[in-house]
Amino acid sequence: MKLTMNDKKLVIAISSRALFDLTDSHNVFEKEGLDEYRKYQIENEDIPLDPGPAFNLVKKLFLINAGKHANPVIEVILLSRNSADTGLRIFKSIQKHNLGIVRAVFTSGKSPYQYISPLETDLFLSTDSEDVQKALDIGFAAATLLPSNTSNNSTEQLRIAFDGDAVLFSDEAERIFQEKGLTAFEDNEKVSANKPLAGGPFAKFLQILHEIQKAYPEGESPIRTALVTARGAPAHERVIKTLRAWDIRIDEALFLGGKDKGPFLKAFGADIFFDDQRKHCDSARNHVATGHVPYGVKNKPGKPNRS
Repeated sequence: MKLTMNDKKLVIAISSRALFDLTDSHNVFEKEGLDEYRKYQIENEDIPLDPGPAFNLVKKLFLINAGKHANPVIEVILLSRNSADTGLRIFKSIQKHNLGIVRAVFTSGKSPYQYISPLETDLFLSTDSEDVQKALDIGFAAATLLPSNTSNNSTEQLRIAFDGDAVLFSDEAERIFQEKGLTAFEDNEKVSANKPLAGGPFAKFLQILHEIQKAYPEGESPIRTALVTARGAPAHERVIKTLRAWDIRIDEALFLGGKDKGPFLKAFGADIFFDDQRKHCDSARNHVATGHVPYGVKNKPGKPNRS
C-alpha cells in the first residue's frame, strides 16, 4: 500500500527535558518538592539551560527553515509538564539559544500527550516513557530519548537513522522471528519478498522527510536518512521492495546481520537514531542521540525491552 501525506509542514513536539538539560532542576523537584522547584526556577530564570539530548536535532531542523521564512517547512512545538510560571526559564533559554520555537503547552505536571493530536504532530520526543507510550497508543510516532554520548557530525546536514521492523515497518515479521525463530523468519521473508510490509509508527514521518528532500536538487538535500537494521540477506529484499512500493527514497541502507549498530551509526554521523529494542538502543547511545520506540512484540508486557 502506497503511503500518502497531507500537504503541510513537518510538526515535531518535544518535551522540555528532551530539549534542555534539566537534571539539576529535576533533582530539586525530586528531593525538595514542587514549591522549592518553582523557587529554584524563578531564582535561576535568567541563567540559560544547557542543551539536552535533542538540542542539536532541533538546531538542525531550524537550519532547514533558513531562507524559507515565507513558507517554513518545519515547526517545533514545546510540550512541557512545567507550569507557565516555571516554564518561563525554558522560554528564555529558547530565546537565548536562538531557537525558533513560538508555540508551547504547559500542563502543570499532567501528561501533555492529549495535545499531540490537535497540534497535528508528526513526531513526539520526550524523556518520559509513559507519555511516549500514550502517544504511540493513539497512533503517533514517538520515542523516549535516552541519555546518550552524542558526538554530533559537524555539518549542517540533518542525518536521521531508523531501525526497520516495529519502527518504519510493522512488527509482523518480528513476531514470526520471536515465535518461531530465525529459520522461519527468513523463510517467510523469502516467500513474502514481493508483499510490502505494513507501515510502522514512523512510516509517515519518513514519508514527510522524503517529501522535503524531493524539493531539493539531487545531492543538495539538507536531510540524509539511513535504514540501520539487524536484518541481513535474504531478508533484505522485502525491505527494499517495500520502500519501492511506498515510493520512498532512503539514502543509505545498512543490513548488519545482527552486528552492533552503534559504530555504524557513528560512521553515518546520525544526529538521532530510532529503534524499538533496548539492546540496540544501548549500543547506539554510546555513540549518537538515541530514541527508544516502545512499540511491537518486543515491548509487550513481560518482555525485557519495555522502558
